[in-house]
Amino acid sequence: MYHHSAGVTRQTAGVAAGVLEPMAPDAEAIVFQRCTWCGTATYHRLLCPVCQGSELRTERSEGVGTVRHSTVVHRNTPAARNVSLIEMAEGFVIRGRVMGPLIGIHSGDRVRLSTAKDPVRGEPVFQLVDEPYRAWT
Repeated sequence: MYHHSAGVTRQTAGVAAGVLEPMAPDAEAIVFQRCTWCGTATYHRLLCPVCQGSELRTERSEGVGTVRHSTVVHRNTPAARNVSLIEMAEGFVIRGRVMGPLIGIHSGDRVRLSTAKDPVRGEPVFQLVDEPYRAWT
């Protein structure tokens, strides 16, 4: 049988509290967690999805990523909007909105963080880094 010592309990509580609280006053950054055991990057988790470790350190993302999936949503909004899954350069995936024409956002497009929080929806907003060359289809 395994019993936690008082020092381990305090240390774990401090790590978990660091996951839930924002790291810095900079509102234009995405804060994510990295497992200290296996190095996996995660977003808003209490445990590592790979090794189930609870020792996660908080890091700041550079804000550059790639669109993995994008869809147009028409519900609960007066106008159509896009919802995209962005794979960040650090290795975690986040849901957000990409600015631009709704039909012009595709998988593989490179994006950069524009605003960490949309004032209406509260999700990050990205902008296209460069217009990729697209062949005639």
